[in-house]
Amino acid sequence: MQNFTEEIKNEITSVAVTDDRMRKALLSAFIRTNGSIISKNGLFGFEITTENEGTAEFILNMLEENYGLSLTVSGAKFDVMSGKDKLSFECIDERTDGLLKSIGIIKQENGANLLTFNIDESIFQGKKSKIGYIKGAFLGGGSCTLPDEELFSRTGYHFEIVFSNKVTAGDFCELLCDFEILAKLVSRKDKAVVYIKSKAVISDILHLIDCNQCLKKLNKVVEYKDRQNNANRVNNCSVSNIDKTVTASVNQVKCIEIIAQTIGLQSLDKHLFDVAECRLADKNASMQELAERLNISKSCLNHRMRKISDLAKSLAE
Repeated sequence: MQNFTEEIKNEITSVAVTDDRMRKALLSAFIRTNGSIISKNGLFGFEITTENEGTAEFILNMLEENYGLSLTVSGAKFDVMSGKDKLSFECIDERTDGLLKSIGIIKQENGANLLTFNIDESIFQGKKSKIGYIKGAFLGGGSCTLPDEELFSRTGYHFEIVFSNKVTAGDFCELLCDFEILAKLVSRKDKAVVYIKSKAVISDILHLIDCNQCLKKLNKVVEYKDRQNNANRVNNCSVSNIDKTVTASVNQVKCIEIIAQTIGLQSLDKHLFDVAECRLADKNASMQELAERLNISKSCLNHRMRKISDLAKSLAE
């Protein structure tokens, strides 16, 4: 069964990217989050690792069909946590070197090729390319979890993308701000994690990257959890009211018994005697129920109960 992260990645990769600027932005983000830069004979290349078959096929086809790059399998490792094989692919030649420069990962300075960490603004030419970058970042280092449907689930809404350094992660947060999406940045071991815990903001970002089926699933979970939480609040409120009613009744009965054991209930005036007698007749009734039986208002009943309580306290002293 797919988890929610896989569903998002599969929905992203199910749509072909036809815009070259969006494609380059997507590849740039994917290599930033998933890949590592390698160098051989003065040329730069990259290595990527993925366990999601759909993502691997999507990226490999994009590199081969649009840029004529051929990736070779450089390693395979079984991941115990996911229970899947992680495949590593390597690509290094003159065309790869050229692609890395065109997507802002490598720049030439004083005749030398240098690895950059800031996101190169030149790869962004319009809204589509920025959305492509967000999609590529999620494919490379993203994950998203939803609350379990159990009643007392501790898991919540969580969306994150892991970067190899804080510089790129900080620039990515600024990119999200262009779409009024506010994310937080935190260090985790040697990585930088951009994360969102607001269900509303996660909804916004899924809408932005055109994951409409996943957005429907999120909204369904949100609706279910909200109904569940409202039911819990109503139940807790009812239990609280019952507890208050029981506590009040116990205290009232104690006061009436003190009066009965000292000066006797017959010493009370008729109004207070009727209240005391009514309470002893039904120790579980609410104040509203007692007021209706005595044909008086609830405030009047409270006033008479306070008189009984004050009398009992003075007698106890």
